Amino acid sequence: MKRNYHVFLSFRGTDVRQGFLSHLYAALDQRGIYTFVDSEELRKGEEISWTLMRAIEESHIAIIVFSEDYASSRWCLEELLKIMECKEKNGLMVFPVFYEVEPREVREGRENYKRAMDNHEYKFGKDSEKVKRWKKALFETGSLSGWELNDRDEADLIQCIVKELSIHLNRTPLHVAKYPVGIDSRVQELIWLSQKESADDDVMMIGLWGPGGIGKTAIAKALYNAMMRQFQVCSFLEQVREKSHRSDGLVTLQKDLLSEILVHPLTIYSVAGGISLIQERLCCKKVLLVLDDVDHMNQLNALAGKGNWFGKGSRIIVTSRDKHLLISHDKNYVYEVKTLKDDEARDLFGQHAFTNSNKVEIRRDLIDGALHYANNLPLALEV
Repeated sequence: MKRNYHVFLSFRGTDVRQGFLSHLYAALDQRGIYTFVDSEELRKGEEISWTLMRAIEESHIAIIVFSEDYASSRWCLEELLKIMECKEKNGLMVFPVFYEVEPREVREGRENYKRAMDNHEYKFGKDSEKVKRWKKALFETGSLSGWELNDRDEADLIQCIVKELSIHLNRTPLHVAKYPVGIDSRVQELIWLSQKESADDDVMMIGLWGPGGIGKTAIAKALYNAMMRQFQVCSFLEQVREKSHRSDGLVTLQKDLLSEILVHPLTIYSVAGGISLIQERLCCKKVLLVLDDVDHMNQLNALAGKGNWFGKGSRIIVTSRDKHLLISHDKNYVYEVKTLKDDEARDLFGQHAFTNSNKVEIRRDLIDGALHYANNLPLALEV
């Protein structure tokens, strides 16, 4: 889907438009973050406008500013429903800002939020499906990680928001392969499995297992690209096996992981010290971590020892040639990466064998012989 906006802002205009919202918008604009803010003209009539719906669909990130009077607005609640729908279907990233309200007020329907929902129930009926959907969306969004104003300086809060959004938006997709044949279907299968086998708030560890050259790294990179905008912290650690065997290799890998969230690098003197820092700094963050080419338990223990090192909803992906290593580390799911199907192997072979537009006719039996010799392994077909 085409993304025309970096950020969509959902807010109650009478509460924040002339103050906090205008300052946040100015700070985002100054950083070059293209932000959709609705005008008063769009909020006329009973139903949320098509323009707003499309803007939500075309945004990378949605920021919901929960203020005292947010839930009293049908417009705001309908926006919220659309935002959560796009989060579920399109991978829209959603961050709440709790402006002079506490998360539990939003989540549990307390104070002003209770009064607002009581009024909606009075108007639409206590058993109204519309009101039930609004309550569910408020609960789900109020449970997400975001920012609270409380007694915090407003300017400082805005700086923190802009900084974190910049990190998310500046993530560059990894190069997967020159000819990514057969990768998309496997990535979609893994995404489906991760959703099926685990609830959104669970920390899930997925192992990708298969022999060298079968495409584990390419699949892991494509999976990382497909999922990265849904997480607060993302890190792809390549060649773990090779790097860990160097002097201070594990400590260096720990530093690489922590560098994703730390403005100033910390000094790590030992693997044990690095483990403590990872637990301390990532336990409340939704993390996407890929450990590529792992061959020893000490690498897993140093970088992703347990699921509770990471915040709710985190996904840890490990590629390895050693199935027993993945099983012994208690991965939630071990996915066997299989060789390419015959038609995929022919396609990849053709892409590499005939790099120009003028295809050369080669007997089918000769091609099939080459594929059999390569055992349909992507790396063998490439070289």
